[in-house]
Order: sequence, then structure tokens, then C-alpha cells
Amino acid sequence: MMNVSGKWIFIFSLLLFQTGLLAQQTACSGYLDPVKAELNKKWPHNKTINIVFHGHSVPSGYFATPQVNTLKAYPHLTLCAVKEKYPNAVVNVITTSIGGEQSEQGALRFENEVLCHRPDVLYIDYALNDRGIGILRSETAWRKMIEAALKYGCKIILMTPTPDLTEDIKNDHTPLQQHSEMIRRLAVEYNVGLVDSYKAFRDLANKGENIKMYMSQSNHPNEKGHEVVAQLLGSWY
Repeated sequence: MMNVSGKWIFIFSLLLFQTGLLAQQTACSGYLDPVKAELNKKWPHNKTINIVFHGHSVPSGYFATPQVNTLKAYPHLTLCAVKEKYPNAVVNVITTSIGGEQSEQGALRFENEVLCHRPDVLYIDYALNDRGIGILRSETAWRKMIEAALKYGCKIILMTPTPDLTEDIKNDHTPLQQHSEMIRRLAVEYNVGLVDSYKAFRDLANKGENIKMYMSQSNHPNEKGHEVVAQLLGSWY
């Protein structure tokens, strides 16, 4: 049983984390201000803005394997949303994601295959596949990528996972929930952006919606599921 002092330390730590996460969420409106300022510029004073999505099969556009629906996946939907808001901007959306890959593999090719695209904004989405390597190895790989991107100088937005129907999204103790908590913690620690896809789908489930309606198969969202994520991504711009 936890003693009184241990209980208060735990409560304080929890409040500190929640406060940091709230501050992160509150500050998100200003995090991409330098990028938005560039997006607002008109020719001949503008430059190309590169938005890079790094991760596994979901940002790659896999729906029902082996179908790859690039134009309905959240990276392309984000491009459409950004272009609608900034019609004079030159924007590239680049996916460096590979189906079946986990974050250790993604970290190995990070310098040569991700930063080479000179991202202005970088998104990382690996948690679904990181269940296979566990929290500790996953966190190490995420830190390597975050620190390399910070050194390069781009804006970073971490992404919690989309659902997997083999797990109960309402359960606080599933692997995906644990990976989501790790990603949220890293976002606060490194003072970078966060797109909390897992929370968005969990909120839908808690409201009584059937998550299957958002999935093309157990671990891949369908178009409706990608639209949920794209709305979160678009809110940053």
C-alpha cells in the first residue's frame, strides 16, 4: 500500500504532468506561427514549405492491406486543408513512412531519408507498430528523432496512435494507451507539438460511437478515420 508521503508525491507528479500537458495544448496555437507567417507570404516573397510525415502504414495510406489510398489518407487531406487556407502558398507534403516499420527502424534512416527533405514541419506517427518493441526501446528511438529534428531546426508535432480494434480503447492499461502517455510526456518535455489522435478516437468511443465505423481493418483507419486525424492536424494551421 502506498504511504501518505508517497501518495502526495504521486498526486503532485500527476498534477505537474497534467499542467504541463495543458500548457502544451494551450500554447499550440502559437507554435506554428513562424510557419504560418511563411504560408501567408505571396510571390515573389514566399518560399516552398515542406511538411513531412514520418511513420508506419497509417500515414503511408494503407487502408485494407494491400490497398494504399494516398489521396484519402491524412497527409494528403492535410495538404488540401492547408492549401484551402493559404491559396498563395507553395506547399509540399512528403511521406517518408513505410508500412510495417517501427520507430527504431525509422530512427536509423532519419538523417538520410527524412531531414534530407528539409522539413519545415515534421510529424512522427509510430506507436501502433512500436508495441512490438516496447516502451523503453520506443522512447529511445523517439528521443533520437526528436533531438535530431530539433538540432536541424524544424517544428515537430508528435502523434499518438490511431486505434487498433484488438485493444479496448476505453481501457487505461492497454499498450496503445501506454504508448500514448509516453508520446504526450515527450511532447511536454521537449516543448513540441502534439496531435492526440488516440484521445480523439477514445472520446468518440466514450460518447457511444462504434470505432469500427472509422476503421478499414483492425489496425488501419478508413477514410472517415483519416478525416478525424486530419481535422486535428488542420487545427494547427
